[in-house]
Amino acid sequence: MNVIGRTEAGGAPQVADFDRFRLRRFIDELAAAGEVETRADPIELAGLAEVLEGNAKAVLFRAAGPERQELVGSVMGSRTRLARAFGKTPDTLLAEIQRRLKNKPVLVDVSRAEAPCQQVVLTGDDADLTALPVHFQHGADGAPYISSSIDYVIDPKTGFTNVGLRRMMLRGRKEAGIDLVAPSDLRAIYEASAGAGQRLPVSFVVGAHPIDHVAGVMRLPIDELGIVASLRDAPLAVVKCVSNDIRVPADAEYVIEGYLDERGHVEPEGPYGEFLGYYGAVKRNPVFHLTAITHRRDALFQTSTIGGRHMGLTDTAQLSALRTEVMIWRALEGAVREPVAVYATTSSGGAFNVRVALRQRVPGEARNAIAACMSALANCKNVFVVDPDVDIFSDAQMDWAMATRFQPDRDLVVMSGMRTLPLDPSLPPGSRTGSKAGFDLTWPFGTADRLEVRVPEPPRFAGKRFPSVEAALVDGPKFFEELMSAVGSRDGREVVRAVEALRDKLSLDRDAEGRYVIKPTTPARGT
Repeated sequence: MNVIGRTEAGGAPQVADFDRFRLRRFIDELAAAGEVETRADPIELAGLAEVLEGNAKAVLFRAAGPERQELVGSVMGSRTRLARAFGKTPDTLLAEIQRRLKNKPVLVDVSRAEAPCQQVVLTGDDADLTALPVHFQHGADGAPYISSSIDYVIDPKTGFTNVGLRRMMLRGRKEAGIDLVAPSDLRAIYEASAGAGQRLPVSFVVGAHPIDHVAGVMRLPIDELGIVASLRDAPLAVVKCVSNDIRVPADAEYVIEGYLDERGHVEPEGPYGEFLGYYGAVKRNPVFHLTAITHRRDALFQTSTIGGRHMGLTDTAQLSALRTEVMIWRALEGAVREPVAVYATTSSGGAFNVRVALRQRVPGEARNAIAACMSALANCKNVFVVDPDVDIFSDAQMDWAMATRFQPDRDLVVMSGMRTLPLDPSLPPGSRTGSKAGFDLTWPFGTADRLEVRVPEPPRFAGKRFPSVEAALVDGPKFFEELMSAVGSRDGREVVRAVEALRDKLSLDRDAEGRYVIKPTTPARGT
């Protein structure tokens, strides 16, 4: 459905498309591509986690829980699915995100009567968090969690909307625990409000297009509602919530409205299966109080996969990897002349192990790249830098580069006392700093043209043509491939016979690289 709305800046009216970026529409596209496993039979909420764990596909449950509600999980659990959300292939996804982040955002305000996310409005006793299909995800979790929520908060100091991803632990019909990790913009905004004795209004979108989730993991010093619009590469229809003045995407499936109370970090929240594959301990966190739930009439609830033994297949690892790659790329642009590719491995949580391919223009750029990556993000722990001929998305190619281009006493860079992520389970308890390692897997500068470091490939037979092997050799030194090309040979054995016949006639020899050459004639003594 399309409507005409007014832009934020009061410009010309814009068409707002409520279907193009709807989650349900994207799931239909994934299903057509064979990327969705559909479970039509009724399933208890307690059975969802087992189905989602390690599943390579997104899973659509048609009848979840006793209410038989529709729920989808692991929508963003592969780079292929994320790339499809942007209309790209996995290898071109990062470049497309970089391009879209430069877009000027267009926000289109629509009325509450027009917004699909407010087709059903629940307030008072009708608003109940426990009526939603929120499932128990990990065995030691503190309660069922809403794991796929995108939070929207207005910073009272700037008036900007902050957008992030936050988990919600159910505490009852009207309350949830919210994990405000440090550092984060929302934590800073909340602590300023709590310090002033004020509640902080917040609205959570549950059921959103993958692009909106990607926007939620970005951390840029601008109004982040605009990042959603920029990454969509289209006008963003927004609507004010019914119980606060926060604007959210009007095409959302569900919106959970409320506030964080002013008491601060006071109530236990957790444990929870974290994105690094281990449990996060119980924390003291703020409490969210529900004021309203709004949703589409045919709303599709969403859950995200987090942690476990299959981190590379989780939503959080894929999203973290994209955020890491964007931030690392920006750091590299100032540190080296020609970065070629960046990849944060999802099996490391999408942040801890980062691979960089670059084309070195001057000595020392590989070390510069390592230092830039370590400094750009606290989560970036191990950095692997390779030459452009290595495919950083291939574990086998990276293993090959480590085995053949790395000397530990020459190419290992270790930095200690650096800011790190407290969730890293390898850190000593209570530690706020850690060490980082850089692996320079590039050829020493200026040595990459040696035959010994060239990678064998099938012959291409693209050399210059000559009337005979002899004519080719008279022209200059030739590799055997060039001799075959010279006479159009598709066999090679006749070239061997020709070389044999010419060996004495032309005094053939081989140079240091293996090319066939005519040995210079030594002048006779006394002439």
